[in-house]
Amino acid sequence: MIRLQKVLSQWGIASRRQAEKMILLGRVEVNGNIAHLGQKVNPHRDRIEVDGKIIKPEERPSSIYLLLNKPLGVVSTCKDTKNRPTVLDLLPPKLRQGQGIHPVGRLDAQSTGALLLVNDGSLTLTLTHPRYHLPKTYHVWVEGKPTKSLLETWRNGIILDGTKTLPAQVRPLKQRRGETLLEIVLREGRNRQIRRTASQLGLTVVSLHRISIGPIKLQLPGEPLLSGQYRPLKDFELDFLVSPYIFCMHSLIT
Repeated sequence: MIRLQKVLSQWGIASRRQAEKMILLGRVEVNGNIAHLGQKVNPHRDRIEVDGKIIKPEERPSSIYLLLNKPLGVVSTCKDTKNRPTVLDLLPPKLRQGQGIHPVGRLDAQSTGALLLVNDGSLTLTLTHPRYHLPKTYHVWVEGKPTKSLLETWRNGIILDGTKTLPAQVRPLKQRRGETLLEIVLREGRNRQIRRTASQLGLTVVSLHRISIGPIKLQLPGEPLLSGQYRPLKDFELDFLVSPYIFCMHSLIT
């Protein structure tokens, strides 16, 4: 017997968190009865319905793992109540419909760059869990020229929401008219962390672009991924995502 929300995420219906919300909203039925959170099912014996549609194990979509170069102004959600363009709008209909694809984590609307899109809810749960410190690298333009002491403070961590941020790698790369380009490597993903940290340190972010997620890089030699474009992950990138360490982390989380 498996928890219902895990089944829905494994079948690509939704991420684990989205599946929990669907259950709480009464959108899921098991054997004709409204499901409840934490309910366990046998996917090969129980009749599971989502929004009135029966979900069959044999109809489970193939696993999809994509890297998207998110453009400016696009939100990192599957749907938006303000009718803003979402990352799924950048995909063709055959990927948008019935595949369960969703973003892993988020980039705010004013940020750009590397974003994973998958239909593997269990992997999404692992990669976004606070226990898993996947390094993410950003190129961030800020106004002015940050001092060495200010950058050292950023590296050591500051207090956000009552707790100290993890140590970060921060180094200046170059300057242009009144602005400095910083390369920042984070191992946590708090809400708007870079922008809030910069603001607390008296810096103004001009632009924020994520260039890599672990070893998964936005730009590979001879394969430029332009803004708004996506590509399937390479074999070595998939190997990283399903590495023994990832599985170890998943066992700790679940």
